[in-house]
Formats: sequence, structure tokens, C-alpha cells
Amino acid sequence: MKQVLVEGRTQTAAPSFATKVWQRLGVISYNFFFTHFPSHVVRQAWLRMFGAKIGKNSAIFRGTTVFGIREITIGDNVIVSFRCLLDARGGLTIHDNVVIASDVHFITGSHLPDDDHFDFVLLPIEVHQNAWIASRATVLPGVTIGRGAVVGASSLVRKDVGELEMAAGVPAKVRGIRRSSLDYAPTYRPPFF
Repeated sequence: MKQVLVEGRTQTAAPSFATKVWQRLGVISYNFFFTHFPSHVVRQAWLRMFGAKIGKNSAIFRGTTVFGIREITIGDNVIVSFRCLLDARGGLTIHDNVVIASDVHFITGSHLPDDDHFDFVLLPIEVHQNAWIASRATVLPGVTIGRGAVVGASSLVRKDVGELEMAAGVPAKVRGIRRSSLDYAPTYRPPFF
């Protein structure tokens, strides 16, 4: 988004009407049609056309729902498995060699429950290289998952997970430290998935 100076403060300029329509078209067309198309190449090309940055040898499996396409940055050798939710409206950065199992939810937006107007806040999520997020985990706004970290299945991540930490539970708590050289690059990209 474009930065502008207003009364001595830097603010983000609102996108134009045409940009909003283009982005909405991308979200609707992807979530209703392209997410089910049996080709990694076609799905990723569609997301790139609407502004997503996706690295080499990455895979986004069928059934994944996206919001805020142009705020998605995915590195090389990343696997996003079936039926994930990538809510990137607040910014979603997934670095190289990350494995995200099925049904994981990244949620970058939230409401302020005590606000009289029920205002909405967006905060970025960042997942560093070689992290593994197991099935059905939910990562909430403003969280950073450290290099080589592991998030257990069905966990609710409300706070940062540090480098090589293994966190699990509701809410997720550190349960151990990973002992790995992290010398791998996942490249699982089967045809028609």
C-alpha cells in the first residue's frame, strides 16, 4: 500500500476503488473456483496474478481459502496442505522450507470487543524457515513462529513461538526443544493435488 504524509504523520493510503474491485475479484474467483482446480501451476499463477509472492517449488493444495491475496508472501519449498485458511489481510509471510499441514488457520484480523464501534484490527503473521505447523492448528494475529519451530496439532497459538521451540495445546505452550540440523527442503507436489 502507498504511504502518505498526513498532518506530519505517515499513514497508509486507502486503495482505489478499482484496486478494491480487482482484489475482491481475485479472492472470489480463487475461493470459489481456482482453489479446486487440480493443478499447482494454475492455482499459483492465479494467486500471483492478483499480487501474491510465491517462491519456487512451493505447493498450495486444493481447498485452501485465501483473503488479502496481495499481502501473501510464500518462500521456496513451502507446502501448504489441504483446506488451510490463509487470512493475509494483515500480512502473512511464510519463509523457505516451511510445512503447513491440513486445515491450519492463519488469522490476521480480529475485532476489539470492548470498542463501542466493534472496530477491526489487522496484525501480521510471520513463519520462519523450516517451521512445521501440524494439522488443525490456529495461529492468531501478530504471532511470529521462529526458525525450525514446531506447532502441535489442534493448537491455538496466541503468542510467539521461538526458534526450535515445540509448542502445543490450547493455548499453545512450549513443550520442548527441537533437535534437528534443519537440513531439508520439502518438495511434496503431487500431480492433481
